Amino acid sequence: MKRILSRKKKDTSPNNALRRQMRLSSSTPFAVREAYKIARTNLMFSLAEEGCKKIAVTSAYPGEGKTTTCTNLALSMAQMEKKVLIIDCDLRRPQVHHTFELDNQVGLSNILGGFAELSTAIHSLEEEKIHIITAGHIPPNPAELLSSERMELLLKELSECYDYIFIDTPPVNVVTDAVTLSKSISGMILVTKEGESTHKDLEQALGKLKFAQAKILGLILTGEKSKQGGTGKYGKYGKYGKYGKYGSYKEYAYE
Repeated sequence: MKRILSRKKKDTSPNNALRRQMRLSSSTPFAVREAYKIARTNLMFSLAEEGCKKIAVTSAYPGEGKTTTCTNLALSMAQMEKKVLIIDCDLRRPQVHHTFELDNQVGLSNILGGFAELSTAIHSLEEEKIHIITAGHIPPNPAELLSSERMELLLKELSECYDYIFIDTPPVNVVTDAVTLSKSISGMILVTKEGESTHKDLEQALGKLKFAQAKILGLILTGEKSKQGGTGKYGKYGKYGKYGKYGSYKEYAYE
């Protein structure tokens, strides 16, 4: 579990550079850090039971800031000296390894496919005090892997080592992957972007989660505008982490 895997060669992509810039740190604007502290507190009260809390983060559609929200919630929780793990369960368009500049050759898909041991896939980031399992190679059957017994057993094994497990999942209105995890997690957070997500989008996403009997912990709004007309605490989040047009995302959907 304490194995430290190497970071990959620096990625100079503009989108990924901006994603890394928005990663929670001491240089993050005060309002943003406070917003995450509030979300962290609400999350802790929502899941007051004993044991590991497994929290999946999703959105209705791409580009709403779910990956950044997921990673920053995890970082905020780690600041409280909690044992925290991030798992990138977006096996179609993974982004977590870009955020932390990690090698993605061995990850979740390799473990679930039986091609790698768990101990070889956990990145330990000493400065951030968190562990990360990246997505690994993009498989031809993401939904099947995530709904498999092997995935359920993996989460049970990891639950014995961590206080919180944060899981980044694909948009729920595009593919079914997030829904398939509902039986194995403590709850789901839905991220939505102001000025882009519609009531219909949210209704459709919530309907799918409720149909799967997922415990919905709440919604987090990104892209909020300040009263002065500029960007507020989540204002810049929507500018990075894009999947592009929905059609390009569907190229990774094999169902």
